Amino acid sequence: MAHEGFKRKLAAILSADVEGYGRLMGEDEEATVRTITAYREVMTTLIQQHNGKVLDSPGDNLLAEFVSVVDAVQCAVAVQKEFQARNVELPESRRMEFRIGINLGDVIEEKERIYGDGVNIAARLEGLAKPGGICISKTAFDHIESKLPYGYEFLGDQTVKNIVKPVGAYLVLMEPRVTVSEKLDKKKARTLKRQRVVIPGIVVLFAIGIALAIWNFYLRPSTPSERLSPDLTPDSELSKMPSIAVLPFDNLSGDPNQEYFTDGMTDDLITGLSKLKGLLVIARNSTFTYKGKSVKVQQVAEELGVRYVVEGSVRKAGEQVRINVQLIDAATEHHLWAELYDGKIANIFALQDKINQKIISSIEVKLTAVEKSRIARKETNNIKAYDAFLRGWEHYKQMTPEDFSKASSYFKQAINLDPIYARAYAALLCFI
Repeated sequence: MAHEGFKRKLAAILSADVEGYGRLMGEDEEATVRTITAYREVMTTLIQQHNGKVLDSPGDNLLAEFVSVVDAVQCAVAVQKEFQARNVELPESRRMEFRIGINLGDVIEEKERIYGDGVNIAARLEGLAKPGGICISKTAFDHIESKLPYGYEFLGDQTVKNIVKPVGAYLVLMEPRVTVSEKLDKKKARTLKRQRVVIPGIVVLFAIGIALAIWNFYLRPSTPSERLSPDLTPDSELSKMPSIAVLPFDNLSGDPNQEYFTDGMTDDLITGLSKLKGLLVIARNSTFTYKGKSVKVQQVAEELGVRYVVEGSVRKAGEQVRINVQLIDAATEHHLWAELYDGKIANIFALQDKINQKIISSIEVKLTAVEKSRIARKETNNIKAYDAFLRGWEHYKQMTPEDFSKASSYFKQAINLDPIYARAYAALLCFI
């Protein structure tokens, strides 16, 4: 008979811990505490963004619950990819890798805590996960198999401690899977090669070569030049460089369907500034956690560890666009400059150049000849191709099979409009 005060419910449980935490603490306690504190804050933010709740976080462990298994797995993937990006900036011996286990099961809820085999199984699955990986139960897998675009590796039925029956376990491969409908068979591949593109074959090869070269730039995890290390010290060389965060621009068009264009403007500004070695730029996946939120500049600067913050808005109406941009020195809360840029969509690249140059000159970043050339170089001069790419990228970020299909279509449209648009080729490589 159930205890009168107990409440049972079905919940998606996420359990996480740090691989080799004891070794990290033994080698450098202070650096380990700084890193895990920063990582735990990131994880808590992502859990909340995915409709979850942190229940406990003792030491290097963290326990969270979600109403939906889909939310739990999407959150786990976001967490692991974020930490992969951050670990790139750390010495290999100081990298902090979490293992995550997820289960869907019946639990007992008492106040703010949960108990039962549902929780224990999640903890055991965590132990089966690889460092930086995710392991889920068969119960969880059955609920997400057709809902999320990831690959899975079945580990078989696992006998785990203190659980009577073996537990079916799957590793989540975290990359978009290629389904039968998404594969390019030989006939489709030949059709793709025979697209109506009137350019010499050598130009096509050149474009694909550029695509492969920039693939790592646009679609990889961020690098040290794009975000600050959690272990950044006041005396380090990086700390002496100017640092900046570009917050997501507001869409003032009055049309939610224009969100893709506004986000694209923010992305391009971050990308442009990230090409400079003398400037630390916070990566997109960190600044976009503030999207749609009302935050103070000093709060953003403190949380991201930057000196300068860029805010802005975009209003797009027909063939006209208005961009409002502000550069703020977070240390003094003074606006270094604020300008309004009006123009036609056809001149959007020129407007982007003006904004980049204004920011660079305002914070007195010295450019090398190579960097000047890199900033000035445009991937496409075709506005329609650019617009198609932005629409495709917006769908790609949704990470669903339906959106992947739409994204692929838009990327192909961008290539048809500009056969040497390397960035579109690079994005299309996701589906080949």
